Amino acid sequence: MIPLPPDSIMKQIAEAIPEDVRGDIIIIGSLAAGYHFFGDDPEATVMTKDVDCLLSPNIRAVKNGKAVAERLLGQGWSVRKYGNFERPGSPQTPSSELPFIRLSPPGNPEWFLELNASPPAGQPENKRTERVATTHGDFAIFSFRFLALVEEDPIRTPYGISIARPEMMALANLLHHPVIRPELIQDTTDKRSNKDLGRVLALAWLAISRDGDAMRAWSEQWMVALKNRFAQKWKPLAAQSGDGLRALLVSPPDLDQAVRLCNDGLLARRPVTAASLAATGRRVLVEAVGPLEAASRGTVRA
Repeated sequence: MIPLPPDSIMKQIAEAIPEDVRGDIIIIGSLAAGYHFFGDDPEATVMTKDVDCLLSPNIRAVKNGKAVAERLLGQGWSVRKYGNFERPGSPQTPSSELPFIRLSPPGNPEWFLELNASPPAGQPENKRTERVATTHGDFAIFSFRFLALVEEDPIRTPYGISIARPEMMALANLLHHPVIRPELIQDTTDKRSNKDLGRVLALAWLAISRDGDAMRAWSEQWMVALKNRFAQKWKPLAAQSGDGLRALLVSPPDLDQAVRLCNDGLLARRPVTAASLAATGRRVLVEAVGPLEAASRGTVRA
């Protein structure tokens, strides 16, 4: 990971993307959080190596993904090599063997932009991939089911692209990880669940640092978003929304790993202790998750 200045990177990305596509771009992940919480500080940086862009709505995602990829590759951006992927595929390459759209800016291979698609309404599986055929070769673009939540009222930036709201990124991560899974982040010994659930804690810690009542506001916004995006399934989703976070808080090794990842990433400017993030996690469970769980049971919290 490297330090990236949120405001200038946001401007660089917006200027590189075709103007007619900018309104369909929602930045998610570390850059979005960094821009939201300290993007107005010209000396601030966020530690990351990837900038995730969500193409929304889904109906235009493949078309827009092609337009963005062709524009950036035509401007000298390069395909990011990872795993066994070194170049785009051909029309004959099976979809399962296509690289994702990960592109590094000219002369700077230390970070990359990755294109994701918003999920179609009612997507049942957690992850789905689609083929994006460009004049430079074929890629895959994926959509995560719960990223539908970050399409809720994204925050528009002065550059014409939007960022996801921290509370919506947090809820998407909570729902995607109802348990701590053994899957590791590529080329590391770190669990993906620990990184994503730790991100929930980091977002909550930053939000509470700005506004002590933030978690109560999150709970209200979560309820609206769940009903909007998962009208028929919001109750079971609300009922399990705290399961993964509870599992993290009672597992010292997993919590320690999550804290380290937070301090290496989003909280690098102000590292925190495991005790501090655990306390933040308990507040999330009581003030934000608790009302959701109560609503799923048809009970009212005092």
